[in-house]
Amino acid sequence: MTAGTDSKDSDTKLKRRITGPLLFLFILGDVLGAGIYALMGVLAGEVGGALWAPLALALLLALLTAGSYAELVTKYPRAGGAAVFAQRAYKPPVISFLVGFCMLSAGVVSAAGLALAFAGEYLQAFLAVPPIPAAMVFLLLVAALNARGISESLKGNVVMTVIEVSGLVIVVVAVAAMLGGGGGDVSRVTEFPAGVSPGLAVLGGAIIAYYSFVGFETSANVAEEVQNPSRVYPKALLGALITAGVVYLLVGLASAIALPADELTESSGPLLAVVAATGFPVPSWLFGLIALIAVANGALLTMIMTSRVTFGMAEQGLLPAVLGRVLPQRRTPWVAIVATTVVAMLLTLVGDLETLASAVVLLLLFVFISTNVAVLVLRKDEVEHEHFRVWTFVPVLGVLSCVLLLTQQEPIVWAFGGGFVVLGCILYAIRRFTASRSSASS
Repeated sequence: MTAGTDSKDSDTKLKRRITGPLLFLFILGDVLGAGIYALMGVLAGEVGGALWAPLALALLLALLTAGSYAELVTKYPRAGGAAVFAQRAYKPPVISFLVGFCMLSAGVVSAAGLALAFAGEYLQAFLAVPPIPAAMVFLLLVAALNARGISESLKGNVVMTVIEVSGLVIVVVAVAAMLGGGGGDVSRVTEFPAGVSPGLAVLGGAIIAYYSFVGFETSANVAEEVQNPSRVYPKALLGALITAGVVYLLVGLASAIALPADELTESSGPLLAVVAATGFPVPSWLFGLIALIAVANGALLTMIMTSRVTFGMAEQGLLPAVLGRVLPQRRTPWVAIVATTVVAMLLTLVGDLETLASAVVLLLLFVFISTNVAVLVLRKDEVEHEHFRVWTFVPVLGVLSCVLLLTQQEPIVWAFGGGFVVLGCILYAIRRFTASRSSASS
């Protein structure tokens, strides 16, 4: 892979306030989401104590698509991310619309799910309030911070990411102290469940672990607010993914050393169980608070992404122009923020979003396929500034990795994913119809 020099900042309605460190922490905070606090128990059911193996494979698969994002973002540093890339790469406008719509679906459903998680057991441990109203108020607070400014939002992310990572560091340190005192069992890190093929078990586990790395793609949607994106973005993206991967590997090794796989699988809070097994002096409420902050951080970053996708699509003429309006002083996309927040608030009324969330992951895989292919299609498109360029085989392997993961989805998830695509097609048809009528009347 090669990186170019700074690209010249082009005119933009958004303020370039995101520095390299802020972008690194933005991506790291989005990848290191609340899911890791429950992931180890699910993985243990697949691979036993060899938790590190599927995490390492998932990291490699995520880095393939991340390489494609690094090239396209530095080549076209505009808000809108994958939708903008698709618009440039493919002639039928419906493709870019559907790619953007998949990202929007992922964002608003994920935000609704995170809001419900925030207002559920995590919040109830500290404050007994009705979950759905609390989730809606939470989304309003997230929207207010988002509208105040990208710099303020990402400074809040810095604090929450540090807290989020500290919980994982506590796990690693606690197990290290346990080993130093003669406890734990290192041999468990190579043990697979009886009667399973290690190769198939690692593949099955990697499919689960891959979901814990999803989130890096959201950074493409704030590219228009990054200072010197050609120089900053690749380092921040790949550095954050590798950092998250190292943290995951250490947590995986620590979990297997501290507890047998069956105990991890049976626990609804596996990392809390790991720390408890070490005897490390950490109160149980502390982990609940850390998980609460992790969920809040994920919701904030998700809504930043979703509003920027909406803004970018409006700027490209894929959504109504009103969604491209920004606050005069703050220069944040306030109409897009309001619209996406309202949709997320309505989705909290659904309650159980587990299947919907799985469908969103499926749709994200389609977005990743589109982005990997777009890298190859757009190689013939030259730009004036230098930019990051990934090795050609990387996007090819990225497509294959996404196809592999798609084959593992359940039929019900395919049904929900198809429903999102149909809805997107209907909205696109309405948009085209109204546009044609407007042009005819004028």
